Amino acid sequence: MPLSRSKLALLLAAGAATAAVTGFAIPQGHADAPATAAAPPPPEVDVAPVVARKITDWQSYSGRLEAVDRVEVRPQVSGAITAVHFRNGALVKQGDVLFTIDPRPHLAEVARAEAQVAAAQARVRYTAADLDRAQRLVQNATISRQSLDEKENGAREAAANLKAAQAALDLARLDLEHTQVTAPVSGRVSRAEATVGNVVASGATAAPLTTLVSVSPIYASFDVDEQTYLRHIASVKDASDVPVQLGLANETGYSRNGTVEHVDNRLDAVSGTIRVRAKFDNADGVMVPGLYARLKVGGSVPHDALMVEDRAINTDQDKKFVLVVAGDDTVQYRAITPGPAQNGLRVVTSGLAAGERIVVNGTQHARPGARISPKIVAMGAPNDAIQTASTKP
Repeated sequence: MPLSRSKLALLLAAGAATAAVTGFAIPQGHADAPATAAAPPPPEVDVAPVVARKITDWQSYSGRLEAVDRVEVRPQVSGAITAVHFRNGALVKQGDVLFTIDPRPHLAEVARAEAQVAAAQARVRYTAADLDRAQRLVQNATISRQSLDEKENGAREAAANLKAAQAALDLARLDLEHTQVTAPVSGRVSRAEATVGNVVASGATAAPLTTLVSVSPIYASFDVDEQTYLRHIASVKDASDVPVQLGLANETGYSRNGTVEHVDNRLDAVSGTIRVRAKFDNADGVMVPGLYARLKVGGSVPHDALMVEDRAINTDQDKKFVLVVAGDDTVQYRAITPGPAQNGLRVVTSGLAAGERIVVNGTQHARPGARISPKIVAMGAPNDAIQTASTKP
């Protein structure tokens, strides 16, 4: 049905009014849109300068402790043990009496030898006087020359018998001394293998009464490979100048310092190693022969080195790298070659320069090319940056 003029006019007016209202609402909605968010500040990251130090390269080995002196105490005279003068495992000094063997038979032997010496001395005096008379008489032709010769021979025999008797007396007195079995060296004694009332025999094949090992100093023996020996020990004029550090099995570090005492005169062709022995003080007696020992041998003269913390070193497949902070606080990727660890830090043989700043904590907030807010800390100093970061909302 065709619209009348009046209805068409009303529809056109309504559309114009709607367009006018809509055109006004659009600018109003644009004005109410939120403003663009501001960029966040750069993250704070712990940064430390590379440390330059003078160090000595160390080589690590395993070895065993050995006593400087080890003695099997054996009786030198036969007899019954009448006393034991030490406590098992005690420390003794050189000359301390350990055992007493019944001295009475040896006292009797000394007395018999003394009597023989006295008899021999009397015989010497008699033959000497007899020879003196014979020499005066032969001058007057009272006795023959043969008689004089007999007197001289008797005097010589008496003198020889006196020496023999004196030697027998010295031996008897020595045996009497040996009834007191003393410590030949200072150290720690083992248990008594023979107790009071047991009869012991003398000689090298006799069973030992006890064993004795010296305490201080003490040796640590270990095997060094051929390349290390040629590079670090053979090149030193005096092996005693090579420093050695020792740590026991229950220690994490190396608590004792010593020096190389002996290097063997031949290389074992089977194992390709040479035996080395170091010497350490053991005044407290903690170290005993047979204990396992960890050893470090100074393998070079002191030299300059760059060092960083292990936690600052990252792994990229088969490469090691650190994050270096440039002068404009941007992070850079830097490949490095790490070396041995010393005193809690890792030696870096290439890739860094002294004084360069590297990221030591917060690497998750540092990306190559990104800008950070560096917080300078000391290399190797403890910090709680990780705990602080984990508590931030």
